[in-house]
Amino acid sequence: MGTGTEIGRVRGLGSAKAGAHHWWIQRLTAGSNLLLMLWFLFSLLRLPHYDHATIVAWLSTPFAAVAMILLVLSVFWHFRLGLQVVIEDYQHDESRVVAIILLNFYTFAMAGFAIFAILKIAFTGGAV
Repeated sequence: MGTGTEIGRVRGLGSAKAGAHHWWIQRLTAGSNLLLMLWFLFSLLRLPHYDHATIVAWLSTPFAAVAMILLVLSVFWHFRLGLQVVIEDYQHDESRVVAIILLNFYTFAMAGFAIFAILKIAFTGGAV
């Protein structure tokens, strides 16, 4: 295998040797999203009622709370990886760095809010 053209080497074009890890992590999060979403769907379908008290009681169990936190982490991580690729592919100026920073702040903030809500229900039973 060659090292590419001379102009490509000068411009820094070509593989950065870091895309395989990103690709692999995105596939792993996709698989975990599938499994956790199936668990979530079947867990909801097994509930006798869908009123507030039943959902809070279900989410107050340790298994449901931990699985929901894992689902939130997996979904938001997958979301961030996917949008990072879109930004890197279609933003070509300095605003790309700002867009990725804003994406990271948004993703971590929303995941944090979701995890806080799950923990609040799990530890207090939804009491204010």
